[in-house]
Amino acid sequence: MLDRPAIAARIPHQADMCLLDAVLDWTPDAIRCTSRSHRQPANPLCSDNRLGIAAGIEYAAQAMALHGSLSADAVAPPRQGYLVSVRGANFHTLRLDDRADDLLIEAERLSGDANQVLYRFSVSAGGKPLVDGRAAVVLDADVLERNPRSTTGERP
Repeated sequence: MLDRPAIAARIPHQADMCLLDAVLDWTPDAIRCTSRSHRQPANPLCSDNRLGIAAGIEYAAQAMALHGSLSADAVAPPRQGYLVSVRGANFHTLRLDDRADDLLIEAERLSGDANQVLYRFSVSAGGKPLVDGRAAVVLDADVLERNPRSTTGERP
């Protein structure tokens, strides 16, 4: 199990923007994390003293980033990931900040290669689903931008 400082050491999100508090478990295919930051009034994603359900996607994205970091080759430098698409998102509520239970954030790697990854994600609290869907992440997009090849290495 990883705690918040260990998580912050592995993802680019720091200080209050590091939303995850612990990793319950992970495998090469999936990760399960918890968070209580949705109840903090100083949550950087709050707007008008509310944390809308769409913020759940950021919680899931941080779990995906952490999963990528944990799954990466220990000798390779970390790769920058960019959330490029969210599909099939289901919002089962309007807000996150009104949940008394800790959030459970789950992400499962469905497919991917060296340049892109597809995850299924879910965020729940107290056994009730809050948001779920699929997300595509492109790795090192700035490198791809400088080298105009598709993610498969072929010219467009």
